[in-house]
Amino acid sequence: MPDPVDGRALHVAGLGCRQGCSRDELLDLLQRTLALQGLTTANLSGLASSEHKAAESGLLQLADYLHLPITFLPNADLARYHGRLSETSKLALRITGSAGVAEASALALAERLSGGEARLLVTKQKSANATLAVAITP
Repeated sequence: MPDPVDGRALHVAGLGCRQGCSRDELLDLLQRTLALQGLTTANLSGLASSEHKAAESGLLQLADYLHLPITFLPNADLARYHGRLSETSKLALRITGSAGVAEASALALAERLSGGEARLLVTKQKSANATLAVAITP
């Protein structure tokens, strides 16, 4: 994992998905999004999502495939990021208590890992069944 103390940026991908979303769909969205930033999955320190998604096989398979830790964050932690989201979802708010799973998850885990303030490098991106955001800390 990159060490933010030595001056390298820490990148975290936050993910949301519909029930049954496949690993391949998540991986494609992640790789395409990172490539647009000149990044690869090797630049990631971890993956994050809502505790509501902890049993989603596509997310678990993605983390295993990429050999990256995945953290399922408590919905109360994600709700604290409501004011920092680029857009909000009434459905996500109703189901998880957070108005945006991907962005809030990315920000929350990046800040937890770094101990500093994170910002969104990539705001919410979508595929048919998944959402993704990337947070960065200096």
